[in-house]
Amino acid sequence: MTDLITLAKNAKKASAELNRLSEDKINQALKKVAVEIRENASFLKEKNALDLTSAKDKGLSDAFIDRLTLSDKVIEGIATGIEQVAMLDSPRNKTIYSYTNAEQGIDIKKINVPFGVIGIIYESRPNVTADAFALCFKTANAVILKGGSDAINSNKALTLVIQNALKNCGIDQNAITLIENTDRQTTVEFMKLDGYVDLLIPRGSASLINSVKENSSIPIIETGTGNCHVYVDEFANVEMASSVIYNAKTQRYSVCNACESLVIHSKVLQKSLPLIAKKLQEKQVVMACDERSYEVIKDYPYIKSATEEDFATEYGRAEISVKTVDSLVEAINHINKYSTDHSESIITENLENAEIFINSIDSSCVYHNASTRFSDGFVFGLGAEIGISTQKLHARGPMGLEGLVTTKYVVKGNGAVRK
Repeated sequence: MTDLITLAKNAKKASAELNRLSEDKINQALKKVAVEIRENASFLKEKNALDLTSAKDKGLSDAFIDRLTLSDKVIEGIATGIEQVAMLDSPRNKTIYSYTNAEQGIDIKKINVPFGVIGIIYESRPNVTADAFALCFKTANAVILKGGSDAINSNKALTLVIQNALKNCGIDQNAITLIENTDRQTTVEFMKLDGYVDLLIPRGSASLINSVKENSSIPIIETGTGNCHVYVDEFANVEMASSVIYNAKTQRYSVCNACESLVIHSKVLQKSLPLIAKKLQEKQVVMACDERSYEVIKDYPYIKSATEEDFATEYGRAEISVKTVDSLVEAINHINKYSTDHSESIITENLENAEIFINSIDSSCVYHNASTRFSDGFVFGLGAEIGISTQKLHARGPMGLEGLVTTKYVVKGNGAVRK
């Protein structure tokens, strides 16, 4: 395999070429990639089957296998997503500030430009391979991908299909590169390539993101981990609360915007919790309850006593923690303590309480009377997303194209010298 330095140099060279491409050329190439992905669906499923067999042999969870699977539906979704990215307006070269300094004889403007080379470290979601490529390519960034070992065959197949499509369009294949060595040491070495890689984005578990934070010399954007909360206020419509929580928890367990923690005001505990529990029991969701909530539904199946660890856990499975509070402020403090700054929701008919919650919760997405499952680039009108940023610098929340450009100033004169 090509060594990391050579690989990174090739990506850097490709990034310079990409920035010279017209918007039409980029869009044509994206559409070609979508065509090639559809036409190579059988090849992609064949290679994906190797990963699925390995995952089943290892006894990995159904949720894990769900994330790993490239079905016909998933492959069509990948192709459609790339086409949708092609139809979006690119922020590249967009002027976001302009100023004429007549005294000095210069015109100044601030424009969006690509980062150059973006690195993505992610776990076993092969769709990320295509999503990351499409968004980076649309913004004229080259991308270096480092996926998990459990999806290596799927990732290699997707990368090959994309590279062949680019080659057929006369574009440098190094616009997308996959690091095929999946050992941890290679990952750590990749994190040290700050001379070649301009931005690093980890997508996955808390342990992955923490490892990148500890080891990377490349600037990073934190994404992903989602201990998301739904708070049932004392003024909540409890039927609405039950419906929203059921959706937020059970529509899909493995995603980062699924509800993992339920907070309920004590004044509606007796009325709301049995209704919520009855709905969640339909999906056999285990409820890790604090003492007061446990007493209310102790005769229900799939109930256990919560520990401190439960309140801080992103389960990624059919399990949820339950905390009882006596005030809105207590709910806010509990959520801010245990949240991963992803997505939180309040269910209430009291608009003042909703505004207090929205202004006090320190997360990238805050909801009123809505499921946390809406935290998604497509839903927000951004197209495919590179991830959900949970930090406060540069980009926050669902990261679409705008999150993948930086800025520079362009100054023009006519022999101008500073006076």
